[in-house]
Amino acid sequence: MAHHNELGKFGEQLAVEYLLDKGYQIIQRNYIYQKAEIDIIAKKADLMICVEVKTRNSDFFGDPQDFVTPGKIKNLVKAMNAYITDNDISLESRFDIIAILKNKTKQELTHYENAFYHF
Repeated sequence: MAHHNELGKFGEQLAVEYLLDKGYQIIQRNYIYQKAEIDIIAKKADLMICVEVKTRNSDFFGDPQDFVTPGKIKNLVKAMNAYITDNDISLESRFDIIAILKNKTKQELTHYENAFYHF
């Protein structure tokens, strides 16, 4: 497996552990709808939360969360809408980003709640 795939899987697992520790319930991981993949669908209180995890080993080219493009946002919103509709969920949704910077000398996790869209 390529190093970036391993790093991504590590980041997603770290994000899941972080969310569980903060009282979130993990509903689904790696939900795919058309061209979009939602890394984590979680629930907390009366919210369904779509979590995009971005893991990088360096911030040389920018912070991990900067790599969530408008096209990616559009696909995530479409996928989350489909998930909510298909599962007849009547809760509000929130879109979060968990940015992880992990290398030999550093491991940082930053959680951006309501990062880019709310409906």
